[in-house]
Amino acid sequence: MRRRLPRAQISPRGGTYGTVSFLRKNKDAENKSAAQPVGATAVRKFHTHSIPLDMEDIARDWDKPIVDAGIAAKASVIVRVGTLDLGAGTGSFRVREMMHRIAYPLGVHVRADVNLTDIEATCTDGRHRITEVIDLPTTGVNTERIWLLEHFADWFAVNLGKSSMYHVQSKLSEGVVQHLEERDASQYSADLSKKIREELKAAQEGEASEDPVVEAMELAERVNTLKRAEAERSLGDDSEETHRLLADDLPVVPVESRTSDEERFDQEEVFSGDSDAVRDRVAARLAERDRRQREKLEGEGYVSSPTSSSAGKKSGRVHQPPKGEYAEHFDHVGAQPKTGRHEGITVRQAHERLDLIERRKPLYKPWFSGLASAIACASFVFLLGGGPYDMIGAFVGAGLGQWMRRRLFAHHLNQFFVTFVCVAAAALACTGTLRFVGLFDPVALSHDTAYIGAMLFVIPGFPLITGGLDMAKIDFPSGIQRITYVLCIILMATLAGWMVASMVHLNPEGFEPLGLNAWVNGCLRFVFAFLGVWGFSVLFNSPQRMCLVAAFIGAITDTLRLTLVDFQVPAEAAAFIGAFLSGILAFVWRSSVRHGWLPPHLGYPRICLTVPSIVIMVPGLYMYRAMFYLGGFDTINALDWAFRAFMVIICLPIGLAMARVVTDKSWRYDV
Repeated sequence: MRRRLPRAQISPRGGTYGTVSFLRKNKDAENKSAAQPVGATAVRKFHTHSIPLDMEDIARDWDKPIVDAGIAAKASVIVRVGTLDLGAGTGSFRVREMMHRIAYPLGVHVRADVNLTDIEATCTDGRHRITEVIDLPTTGVNTERIWLLEHFADWFAVNLGKSSMYHVQSKLSEGVVQHLEERDASQYSADLSKKIREELKAAQEGEASEDPVVEAMELAERVNTLKRAEAERSLGDDSEETHRLLADDLPVVPVESRTSDEERFDQEEVFSGDSDAVRDRVAARLAERDRRQREKLEGEGYVSSPTSSSAGKKSGRVHQPPKGEYAEHFDHVGAQPKTGRHEGITVRQAHERLDLIERRKPLYKPWFSGLASAIACASFVFLLGGGPYDMIGAFVGAGLGQWMRRRLFAHHLNQFFVTFVCVAAAALACTGTLRFVGLFDPVALSHDTAYIGAMLFVIPGFPLITGGLDMAKIDFPSGIQRITYVLCIILMATLAGWMVASMVHLNPEGFEPLGLNAWVNGCLRFVFAFLGVWGFSVLFNSPQRMCLVAAFIGAITDTLRLTLVDFQVPAEAAAFIGAFLSGILAFVWRSSVRHGWLPPHLGYPRICLTVPSIVIMVPGLYMYRAMFYLGGFDTINALDWAFRAFMVIICLPIGLAMARVVTDKSWRYDV
């Protein structure tokens, strides 16, 4: 067994495998060797978390079809996909799932240990085995990348002759992956989805036939499609068993190699007792239909012309499928080799697509991210019971703090340092705003709790929830690391807030009741929950459509949670119910897309919908008050608020995990 340290080229910003300058010319190498760095510069050159891909065992396979490449080249793609997913903030269970789904079409088995910032994966193809060790310098959240990697996995699987796993419409994934240079991939996928639906509708209208035999065959095809859909529903939406069975038993024939004789109709049932003349007539009709469809697809660039096949030029003969009782056993005789699209995917092309995913810039500018943070935290303050003045202070403080945070992260500064500085700036900005408003209305001076709301933009909701989900999957090393990271961020944030409160003599005692009508209060809660989840989704770099879907789910679940608390339901139980409902609604949304009830471009990963929708349920006020009392050595109140926060926090991932157990067989059983 060979053990190899990181082959990945990992950027200092937390991405993986930057652009590879492959097989440089000897002249360039000589020029580089002429000016070798010395001293500290030479050491710093090798301390960059990066090792290039132009190693001999990958170099020889760089332009080969990936299915024919060696284990080193295959492992480089498999592990890179997992590292990109890990760098986007998802849990270790999803990272392993993504690596397995990339490895399966390649005939590779993967065993991976995934932690907060590193992966150790052993890949084997039955003959050779290789171990990859990848580490990231930092962690973050990027839900757009998680979504794009799902499309990449589907594009990869379909082009290797397997079924799509995440999205029913494989053409959508094909288009998205082939146009990753688009600035707004979500908008492009929406436009492409609309175009595909229009083409399918036009094709269905143009292919209407009055021939009863052809109609019977089309009916048989629809029945088979319905059977497949029923199998998907019976196995579950995102279960591993579903994807394995569909990939094994229902292989996808690439468009370029599909001919009329390969249509999977049950001819024995349709043609029982019919004559050869009827068979020939139907075969001719199907061949004509396929020819028209092929010409249409060739005109739009979806497939290549079959005249380019060298095998066809050599033989000059058209393969005629045999007939008779044993025809299916000899239908390969005289047929041209099936050179589908998958043979054109090389190791280079796979890494080029991953390069584009990795190097995508954030969807939103720092000022827009600051605005979203301001809206989210102001909405959060209202949901906690704050009034207009509290919301104004939180709006200004959180907006300035998030803007500073984005600007400082652009310089690759330490996360904990940035958290401390930005929280302190947000708290001071909030307090200063209320002091300024107090010059005109002295009532604003009494709102000492508002600055807590201005700090809530740093809540590490993604690692908090994914850490709990990892532990629910019996992955304690990853879960404990994520929870430890969350505690460190919370400690730095609350410590900064406590120091600001001590310097300016703030005494947060909670928010004054607003005294609103129950119905008015419920409506306002729905609106501000929607805005709050939308704002946090923007902070997670979600496309706007994903933000709106998550906001809709969060508005329903958080309004229900707060209403339950009003009816004397314990806050912990209400948090569990809200998180459970978020998981169920995300499952319903994803299933609706898979069954065609919603447009295919809205099929977003469940974790990208559930986590933003329940981040707003995290008890940031409880955590800060625990630190405030701890700073004043009031241990009784500090422990009281700390345990309140702890009980609510653990109920959130438990609720999501229960929803996955109910809706996903891969979570329901330990296999």
